[in-house]
Amino acid sequence: MRFKRDVVCWIVAAIVAGSGYARADDTSIWDREQLTGDWNGARTALKEKGVEIGLVYIGETLAILSGGLRRGQTYEGRLEGSVQIGEPALWKGATVFAKAFQIHNAHGNAADYVGSISDPSNIDALPTTRLFTLWFEQKFGESGSVRLGQLAADDEFLTSTTAGGLINGTFGWASMMAANLPSGGPAYPLATPGVRVQVNPVENISVLGAVFSGDPAGRDCNDLPQACNRFGTTFSLHGGAFWIGEIQYLRNQEPEAKGLAAAYKLGAWYHSGSFADQRFGIGPGGTIVSQATGADPLFHRGNWGIYGVIDQMLVRNDAGSFSFFARGGASPSDRNLLSWYVDGGFGVKGLFGRPDDTLTFGVAYNNISSDAAALDQDTLALNGPPYPIRSSELVFELSYIYQVAKWWTIQPDVQYILRPGGNVPDPSNPALTVGNAFIFGARSTIVF
Repeated sequence: MRFKRDVVCWIVAAIVAGSGYARADDTSIWDREQLTGDWNGARTALKEKGVEIGLVYIGETLAILSGGLRRGQTYEGRLEGSVQIGEPALWKGATVFAKAFQIHNAHGNAADYVGSISDPSNIDALPTTRLFTLWFEQKFGESGSVRLGQLAADDEFLTSTTAGGLINGTFGWASMMAANLPSGGPAYPLATPGVRVQVNPVENISVLGAVFSGDPAGRDCNDLPQACNRFGTTFSLHGGAFWIGEIQYLRNQEPEAKGLAAAYKLGAWYHSGSFADQRFGIGPGGTIVSQATGADPLFHRGNWGIYGVIDQMLVRNDAGSFSFFARGGASPSDRNLLSWYVDGGFGVKGLFGRPDDTLTFGVAYNNISSDAAALDQDTLALNGPPYPIRSSELVFELSYIYQVAKWWTIQPDVQYILRPGGNVPDPSNPALTVGNAFIFGARSTIVF
């Protein structure tokens, strides 16, 4: 409870400070872009010199009302600070960017309660203060750019604007990546050293290619990956290399555009590291046997996958807009927990005569690979029932972003997750599977 009081006091203090800036800037607190205003002109002056400072706080409470591993309520919070330096402080086309997080929670993370493959919260992370991204980018006019440093793949790859209105982590860096790549791959909260190249051969078409360090947790990690790289300063160069490429067709992406926004993306990835077989291991004398016998896993060299993204606006007018999204991908069954994945949904902006509010609905389907399911069948044959066979996990989410002010949103959210973990035994009663989870909560985002 003390944690919650501290958070509330901190937010109230910030609001009071913001009110002081309102007097200094002669601007109503409800009409400005950021809570703390223009800092008596300092923010604008810095921007004119090429320096932009960002500060955003996200706080949410999620209640697991039924199903999952256990019932309960969590509070998760993330304070995000960023600094961007560009022209005229630097030369033409150059940008330096850094982002850091202060992550905290009360009563654990929502994922600890639900036990799902798809994390109910996209800010779920180990409590700590960590560096996230730190990079330099050089743009070459409209023809392309090169970015290098500590990068996050989920900043630019596999993204959907419409899906961004949802809270579950799978609608960002999809579970087909997070569950199959070492340490979840180079994505929140673990960025890693890398290089990204973008080429724009013609208008509306871009080609992105990047290579990242293969394991953001670092060498010889025998703990949780986030614990091994707790402060984001491991700068891992171990675990092979993760290559990803994406071709994009984008139209009317600017907020002021009048036409229908469209984004069509096709991508592929390859990882050069070693991946454990989902079913087979090495038995006595080097024989290939099921891991259900207790054998050590058989390892494969390399891994790969393909994916696609559609994000299309169907209606746009002065009252609002309607968009839908769909994403999907596939990976080899023998070395991945998920062999294929698909999600989709829609977003409506401008409901109830409120032009800045957004309602978003999403569905995500995680298909357990046939090899992982076969291991369950082997275990059932050896040990007898009860032992469930993994099949799939299905996520439903409905979320509404209420724009209180330009700098403040409140977001009630409802999720229902079928077969959390893909239909796995309940640790508290292995004779049963983890029950379908019903989650209700709300998020508040404040831009300082």
